[in-house]
Amino acid sequence: MAGVSGLVWAMTIGLIVALLTFDLYFGFARPHRVGLREATVWSVCYVLVAVVFGIWFTVTYGGDPGLEYFTGYLVEKSLSVDNLFVFVIIISAFAVPEEHQHKVLAAGIAIALVMRAIFIAIGATLISLFSFVFLLFGILLLYTAVQLYRHRNEDPDVEDNIVVRAARRFLPVTEDYAGGQLVTRVDGRRMATPLLVVLVAIGGVDLLFALDSIPAVFGITKEPYIVFTTNAFALLGLRALYFLVKGLLARLVYLSAGLAIILGFIGAKLVLHWAHEDLDPRVPTIPTLVSLGVIVAVLAVVTVASLVKVRRDPTARAHAGVLRAHRAEIRTEDP
Repeated sequence: MAGVSGLVWAMTIGLIVALLTFDLYFGFARPHRVGLREATVWSVCYVLVAVVFGIWFTVTYGGDPGLEYFTGYLVEKSLSVDNLFVFVIIISAFAVPEEHQHKVLAAGIAIALVMRAIFIAIGATLISLFSFVFLLFGILLLYTAVQLYRHRNEDPDVEDNIVVRAARRFLPVTEDYAGGQLVTRVDGRRMATPLLVVLVAIGGVDLLFALDSIPAVFGITKEPYIVFTTNAFALLGLRALYFLVKGLLARLVYLSAGLAIILGFIGAKLVLHWAHEDLDPRVPTIPTLVSLGVIVAVLAVVTVASLVKVRRDPTARAHAGVLRAHRAEIRTEDP
């Protein structure tokens, strides 16, 4: 595809910032309980924005880049649902009042966008300089896929998170949320509220997801503009999507297994791409259209199988999955 001009980059970033500012305004300036109708309307609007952008991008830059965009968006949207699942766990673990959940979600999305922008810049630079980065990304995704599948029936232990433990150790924290403030004064002493600790936890989670999602979308396209826009549009709708599907997430019992398969598939694709470029051009590569078909098929099977499982066993519930066993479990298994 023809290179994306600086003007297009600037206009796109302006659009993303405007949408993010709008989301932050509703998250911080207008805390309120979100109903199903409001969540549905905003979720549909954000998806439509991403689709309309994709259509414009396809018309402007061609069918192949457009296919890469929509495939990348589907991958990132799938991973963002798992990201959302962890948000639900964190919000539940800290018992965040419903009227303040807006703030947590909006801030979490903003943090995720900043972190992913940084990783995209680093990843694009490394790929342009060293072709073996595809091999490194592929190995990282294969490792992540194996670990996620092994621990697919577990949930993250928020209190065991090193970032959360450090925050609790070094920051004096109040017992209540102090009206949704991040910092307050108690008896003349400046103290953090649990809301600040929640944002720290969200930031740590965002960092881990950025380490997975950026290599995953680089497995679909090498174009930084597509990588950035797919990540941005997949993340922007999470606040509304949270209130729409938080009750349904527990029904997607095979989501983590499905995401592990998708990450493993993209990891294998990256390794094949590296081998094709650096070892032997006869090594086959996986076309983007095939990738799209595999991803759609996996997500469809996961969704249907999850609903069937829950119907047969109403007590079954989904888990976000983790990349390592919990510390308590490791100690238990030690001789």
